[in-house]
Amino acid sequence: MPKASEIKKNAAIEINGDAYIVRDIERSVPQGRAGGSIYRMRMYNVANNNKVDETFKDSDMLTLADLVRRAVTFSYSDGDEYVFMDSEDYSSYNFNKDTIADELLFINEDTKGVFVVIVNDVPVTIDLPAAVDLEIIETDPSLKGGSATARTKPATLSTGLVVQVPEHISIGDRIKVNVEERKFTGRVDSK
Repeated sequence: MPKASEIKKNAAIEINGDAYIVRDIERSVPQGRAGGSIYRMRMYNVANNNKVDETFKDSDMLTLADLVRRAVTFSYSDGDEYVFMDSEDYSSYNFNKDTIADELLFINEDTKGVFVVIVNDVPVTIDLPAAVDLEIIETDPSLKGGSATARTKPATLSTGLVVQVPEHISIGDRIKVNVEERKFTGRVDSK
């Protein structure tokens, strides 16, 4: 049983016999109080998709729900439905756009390391790799003499995500983006 401080986004935990997926975690450190951090978790019930906000002390012990992670690739979208195909048995998993809106900012046809999280035989969310490679489709022109440590500028990526990039980066470049921090981490070498 992990402590509340060890729970990560998209983890499945069990509370009073119900399974919940953790969608957001906010950590705060109360002032003038002995003890540790407070974790506010926004969770969704796996069975009925009801939202629940719970607060835990960092030392609270939580029970993980049984979950299965299956490697998938993005297959296609049909309106607000997004379909992912299992990499082993080729079964498909459908998700509504609203359910995985944040994750879609990091997924395109060639994104590797994507998993579907299944709790109680129900696909509940998409789990992303730590970093993804995306192409820049819009940004200001690159500046000659701009270095990697120079000022930054906004860049729109192929998925619609906007990140800050160094001035020497230009349209068409592929970059690596840290998923959790939503930050540029480097240019992808073209092969």
